[in-house]
Amino acid sequence: MAVTLRLALRDWDYMTPLVLGDVSSPRLKIQVDRVGTLVGDLATDEAYDAAELSFSRYAQLRHDGNDTIVGMPNFIMRGFRHRCIVTTKDSSIRTLADLAGKKIGVTGWRDSGNTWTRAAVRREGVGVEDAMWYAGRLTEAHPITDRLDGFGRPGRIEAAPGERPMVDLLRDGGLDAVFTPFMPKGFFDPASPFRQVLEDFRAAETTYFHEVGYIPGMHLIGFKAEFVRDHPWIMDELSALIDESQRLWLEKREKYADTTPWMFDELRRCARDLPSSWSASGFAENEVMIADFATELHEQKILPRLLTPAELFPRQARTR
Repeated sequence: MAVTLRLALRDWDYMTPLVLGDVSSPRLKIQVDRVGTLVGDLATDEAYDAAELSFSRYAQLRHDGNDTIVGMPNFIMRGFRHRCIVTTKDSSIRTLADLAGKKIGVTGWRDSGNTWTRAAVRREGVGVEDAMWYAGRLTEAHPITDRLDGFGRPGRIEAAPGERPMVDLLRDGGLDAVFTPFMPKGFFDPASPFRQVLEDFRAAETTYFHEVGYIPGMHLIGFKAEFVRDHPWIMDELSALIDESQRLWLEKREKYADTTPWMFDELRRCARDLPSSWSASGFAENEVMIADFATELHEQKILPRLLTPAELFPRQARTR
């Protein structure tokens, strides 16, 4: 009899074959709940057996000795971060080094994506102590919540003034730049007042990839530990299904390239600039990236102790 797995995921396009059942396993009956917000506490959430999790918050659990959640090193959200730094079109900021001494907004201090973005900026000589940081909501449509998460420091890391949306602060000069992976509505309109800091962010990201050897991972799948104890094969099975779903989706994207006018050219450029293994899952395949992320969490004082990849993924480290 197939085991039922209740799984919470964001709407990643390459999960479509898995959600539709084009990719399946006789051992698993997967019930996917498409969520807009990540599950707050998987360990106590009775609705799910596994869920998409923030890499940084999973690392916090491991750091604290909390073993209620077991992570699977299949990074379902990956992305370069150089493109995620936004300023105004009339701004003089043109390089990452130009961010030194500036007022920078982030949507959440410990968020994995913002941690990776600060890592990219740190490579250009601008560390946490070299700028003034504000955490807040991106737009009016986003909720007012505690986005400092205990990491606030007066004069260095503060809440956005008056809880105003950061796009408003950026437009009015209250901020010089904002870190966000999700562009505000209207950003791609030619009349938008905003632009990316780096005009040719693709070149910077390609260079970054060839220097570090990976595309940063932000989210992974976490399982309730007791579920894995009852079904020790389940992580490998789900990881293989996700890999196959992604492979099938990319294959269909190449076939149906007319979904956007220049997708054909984009696919060709990606094949030229990146190896086919750029999204490979697994512990060994991602060990360097995992170690670098742990280093950033420590260097940015998000975690007091430097974790090793084996501490973050002990089960996979033992069986590699």
